[in-house]
Amino acid sequence: MTLLITIIVLALVFDYINGFHDAANAIATVVATKVLTPVQAVVWAAFFNFLAYWVFGLGVANTVAKTADASQINLTVILAGVIAAIVWNLITWWQGIPSSSSHTLIGGFAGAAIAHAIAIHGFSDYTIIEDGVEHTKHWYDIVSWYKAGKDGGMPSGVVIIIAFIVLAPLLGVLASYFLSIWLLNASRKKIGPKLFTVALMIATIWFVNGELVSFADIEKPRFESHFWSVVFESHNIKWFLVAFIILSISAFALVFSSLNLHKSEAVLKKMQLLSSAAFSLGHGGNDSQKVMGIIAAAVAVYIKTSGVDIVTLPDWLQVVLPDDDKGIKGTMPEWIPLACYTAIAVGTLSGGWKIVKTMGSKITKVTSFEGVAAETAGALTLYFTEHFKVPVSTTHTITGSIIGVGLTKRVSAVRWGVTVSLLWAWVLTIPVSALLAAICYYILNIFL
Repeated sequence: MTLLITIIVLALVFDYINGFHDAANAIATVVATKVLTPVQAVVWAAFFNFLAYWVFGLGVANTVAKTADASQINLTVILAGVIAAIVWNLITWWQGIPSSSSHTLIGGFAGAAIAHAIAIHGFSDYTIIEDGVEHTKHWYDIVSWYKAGKDGGMPSGVVIIIAFIVLAPLLGVLASYFLSIWLLNASRKKIGPKLFTVALMIATIWFVNGELVSFADIEKPRFESHFWSVVFESHNIKWFLVAFIILSISAFALVFSSLNLHKSEAVLKKMQLLSSAAFSLGHGGNDSQKVMGIIAAAVAVYIKTSGVDIVTLPDWLQVVLPDDDKGIKGTMPEWIPLACYTAIAVGTLSGGWKIVKTMGSKITKVTSFEGVAAETAGALTLYFTEHFKVPVSTTHTITGSIIGVGLTKRVSAVRWGVTVSLLWAWVLTIPVSALLAAICYYILNIFL
């Protein structure tokens, strides 16, 4: 039990570090454009980090929890992974490198699990009994590398997470580039951009309406009223936010051409508050869930290795991981998401100014117009990837979005030397974290 408590505390410490390490993701552009002072910006971002508790589900948490086979690892594996993630996050923060806290955690968890498999089985095959059936496993099977999606849905596993090292920033680039080009055309007095904007508004309303959960499908309605239960269902709130973001940008696009430079700049600065809030929500919802997944995995491993019955555990440890194959929906005590969202919000309040400088000015010069486009693109990318339960990097996403708005000016507007250095940090994060975790595991194994 002591080891489990230690892991939970360290996981929340990691979440706190994630907050100040990744605070720059949400506040760099509003600070760079002087829409908010640094202090105002971190308070703004922290508030919306915490507000994410009522918006997002636990899909990403489940994906992270199943990075390694919980039935084949012990608590030392998880402890080593969390320690390695904390160490790498602190190193990159100290150097001002906006690396991915998400991939640090995934790499640490996977690296420690592989080290455990090699320590127990070497490089030989081994057999396990699962539901009364004997299975032959390879040492590397301890990590969930790839799992096909159910009913043609989104696949999961470490390979998919690695793929999004490229895909997340690419999505950010494409989304911010499209938004920038759309708004630039909307600033001209032509009918074409306005017709496109109206069509986009109609398509958004149609799409979001199709994604909403009806009252009959809500398992635990929050209110007696059907209307308010639908409105405040967490799944629906996310899609209402998507609609609000797109419709707000669309409304601005319709009147953009009638505004003079001073008025358009004033409106864009107000819109930047909304776009940074939307991105902070995505950051809180995406990154806090990863720590929830680690805590859930730790509890599951503790139950297995200690041999205790889950019903004998105190209520605050009644964690059940969902399993779609077995029809298990899973449960998580309220204190876990609440603690994770609180830790990341408090971390965000602590700042992270070295990385703010890199994100806000070193990649490309950012104006209010470009800040709105980058943050909006980043927020939408995070919302959609969270919908598909993919734990993407908020750092990669916003960096790609900032590059995208830079490309609308000219290719040379992006400082590619800085960008290449960031790419190297991204590529190295998972393997370096995995190696650190393996070393931590072997050291901890001597004493535990």
